[in-house]
Amino acid sequence: MRLELPSLLITDDDRDFRETLRVVFESRFRTLMARDGEEALEIVSHEEVHLVLLDQHMPRLTGLETLRRVKQFKSRLPCILLSAGLDDSLIRQAQLAQAFSVLSKPITRQQLTSTVDAAMRRIYNWETETRPKTGE
Repeated sequence: MRLELPSLLITDDDRDFRETLRVVFESRFRTLMARDGEEALEIVSHEEVHLVLLDQHMPRLTGLETLRRVKQFKSRLPCILLSAGLDDSLIRQAQLAQAFSVLSKPITRQQLTSTVDAAMRRIYNWETETRPKTGE
């Protein structure tokens, strides 16, 4: 019996960045994509989502505004905020909004996957695949 993959919502107005993240995570997650915060809220309200990645700088709703709204109806859903303009004020606001983590762009694949893995372990007690691929 095949276990269903957990779902990851990637929210960023940069199509190329969304696609890059999809490629990074598609082997371990069912990836959902949103162009902005409004679209992300629509997806979270109608789909089973296990984790949300949010860019801070998007049209219509910022990542922080989206995070606050998500937490109003899915308080346990882990959200990771990404920002190229990270400062102490944004970090404090994200922590108050119960972000799982706040990460600075540009980000390495290792930083991002480690943070996603930590969120999945802490919130759901899920272990991620750690076996190296053959030939690597």
